[in-house]
Amino acid sequence: MVIVAGTGMTAFNRRKDGSGFRDWAISAFETALDRSGFERLDIDALVVASESDFFSLQLNPASVLVEDLGLTGIAHQRVEGGGASGQLAVHAGVSLIRAGLARRVAVVGFEASASMLDTAAVTRLYGYSFDAWTDGMTGVSATALYALSARSFMARTGVTSDDFAHVVVQNRCNACGNPDAHLPIEHRLEDILASPVVSDPYRRLDCSPLSDGASAVILAHPDAVPGARRKAARVVGIGAASDRVRLGDRLDPGFFTAKRRAAERAYTMAEIDRPAEQVNLAELYDAYSGAQLQAIEALGLSDNFLYDHRNGVFKPSGRLPVNLSGGLLGQGAPVGATGIAQVIACARQIEGQYHPKLQLDQPPRIAIADTHGGVATSCAVTVLKASAP
Repeated sequence: MVIVAGTGMTAFNRRKDGSGFRDWAISAFETALDRSGFERLDIDALVVASESDFFSLQLNPASVLVEDLGLTGIAHQRVEGGGASGQLAVHAGVSLIRAGLARRVAVVGFEASASMLDTAAVTRLYGYSFDAWTDGMTGVSATALYALSARSFMARTGVTSDDFAHVVVQNRCNACGNPDAHLPIEHRLEDILASPVVSDPYRRLDCSPLSDGASAVILAHPDAVPGARRKAARVVGIGAASDRVRLGDRLDPGFFTAKRRAAERAYTMAEIDRPAEQVNLAELYDAYSGAQLQAIEALGLSDNFLYDHRNGVFKPSGRLPVNLSGGLLGQGAPVGATGIAQVIACARQIEGQYHPKLQLDQPPRIAIADTHGGVATSCAVTVLKASAP
């Protein structure tokens, strides 16, 4: 196991104050370091997550951040896996510790996807993040590809646009209790269904925002953690998998096969054999509203996900709360920071230290964080668990 010794993040939003990714990364790291009880000299390695150099205009960001964070001299690396970048960076940090190559690892993720470029440029770039030859350069957008997957999912399962809209309403309502959230909004169902169609079945309000921000965690071997922090949440399982990039090459474009494989690997490591019964909290990758329901199905979090969705199982008061943070739809989506922020939400909930309006009365024993790049092309799942009393 690996202890989540410290956590920190900035607000996720659109920055208009002249600050940049280096400022945000420093802020998130300083908070995580302070909460960990460590000193800078205690950190053995740095893992940086960032999806695109186009947004930051900084190639090799790990090399400048290791200096900015006052960590010059230690091992450092950058991890990139599209939307899964932050989660995969956590996996890299866990792997370094499990391999005995480090004892305390700082994992820092960031993205400046809201303030550096105009929306049209960002849309084009995200098209290139799939298969640039067959998709991006032909003008196919990320939303169109997600919509194709959603349509296949709807045809197979009977999910409706109303079900998608309920996801948006719930997640942005959850975000109202999160002071770090980009879109804390109390929507009505009719607001979602009346918003303009972007790519059927997705409407504008079904889409997560472009956000700026950073997040950080300090991971540590249990033997390298001060006594008081040994009760912190621990990472007990990690799993990753990939699928074919082009939807047309998949047997079922609406089923997230790689996410299922990643989850199975994480569950095996965590010794979880009944996720629908054992997992108490989930932070899932909802870049689009339908992707949250696709994730619940693929992760095996329900024996009948549609029935459970319609009957409130995934609400804050339900058996398995999903995206209490607000998810990408509500909290926001600075890509490199997203997966790390999910781990932060899970860890703080387990420790009973989350935002007061969102903290569960009964802290979860087992939580999962799930992220993907592409349309569930690069998938990463992390299982966190409460330390033994």
